[in-house]
Amino acid sequence: MSQDTYVENSLPSSVDVAIVGGGIIGLSIAWQLARAGVKTVVVEKNTVGRAASWAAAGMLAPLAEVGFEELEFLKLGRESLAMYPTFLAELEVDSGVAVPLDRRGTLMVSLDRDDTAELRRLFEFRKKLSLPVRWLSGAEARDEEPLLSPKVAAAIDLPDDYQIDNRELLVALEQAVLKCGGKLCEHTSVEKIIVESGRAVALQLDGGEQRQISATKIVVAAGCWSSVIGGLAKDKLPPVRPVKGQILTLRMTTDIALTKVVRSPRVYLAPKFDGRLVVGATSEEMGFDTAPTAGAQLFLLEEAFDAVPAVYELALEEMRVGLRPASRDNEPLIGESPIAQLYYATGHYRHGILLAPATSYAMAAMLTGKKVPEALAPFSPSRFFNVTRFSTALTT
Repeated sequence: MSQDTYVENSLPSSVDVAIVGGGIIGLSIAWQLARAGVKTVVVEKNTVGRAASWAAAGMLAPLAEVGFEELEFLKLGRESLAMYPTFLAELEVDSGVAVPLDRRGTLMVSLDRDDTAELRRLFEFRKKLSLPVRWLSGAEARDEEPLLSPKVAAAIDLPDDYQIDNRELLVALEQAVLKCGGKLCEHTSVEKIIVESGRAVALQLDGGEQRQISATKIVVAAGCWSSVIGGLAKDKLPPVRPVKGQILTLRMTTDIALTKVVRSPRVYLAPKFDGRLVVGATSEEMGFDTAPTAGAQLFLLEEAFDAVPAVYELALEEMRVGLRPASRDNEPLIGESPIAQLYYATGHYRHGILLAPATSYAMAAMLTGKKVPEALAPFSPSRFFNVTRFSTALTT
């Protein structure tokens, strides 16, 4: 927790924008608003940036992760990735922290005949969309990444899928929010959103009715907890659920170090510049359970070993669990809610790190009366609700 974080006796009584949730999305929006001169506070029930966003692997992989029915996500994901150099340059200016973008690329590999048939299908789909992909034989893949298993039969080279150290990014965002004049209120729960005459007007915080923050606009960016915030009718809450993901971190050595992200059909291995190798991730419908399990760790290690046998020699550094926020259609909700002055920026599922630039720029534009990119239209909450257009811009 930063020394500049609010304590109980210094809570603001009113702000232009109050943001519920201090993960990658909440912090990014707060930073963009603060740098535009909008009086903003982030309310986080734990420590900012230390929940699902901290547990993530930092993948920026719209090409690897696009599904056959996800062309709108592909467009948004590619646009957001293209924003990252500007996003990081602005962030360095405002935070004083340089966060490097890892452009070393990704290999999607197959390990048997069935895997190869599916990989070929994925390759042809991407080629049909004119995406920058290249088919490699097993031998060619091992030329690219010598630590790959002899079992690797084929691979798709995705040079334009990147990654980032999400933890460095979160630390930089926290600093940027504070240095731009935004406020962080940690270890404080939002008991309910106060709605009067059909408009969201304030946050009721834990600790009694006297602890309130009034706001001209409120943004719910609380990840999988967005659907359990009090004060809203059930049919007005964002339809977001937690999807448990377990991840391992190994420590690479001088002799055993991947240079690219390797994605097998069942796990990914993401090498970081600081020597960590992140192996993930499970996908479990377990509600809000965050306990690591032996079975999941065994699964991750076995699958990682199949793709890169040298992981057997690496030290196990960390086991962690994150709860991905998944909507009913597994796509984000970004925009106006069914309640006036209340906005949703949640449901990013596996793509919160990737979509942080696009989401934060769009939400800042929306809240200050500027034009919002057309790529955001398919992700409006209106697909789940009958939303009346009652937005008014803040005066900055």
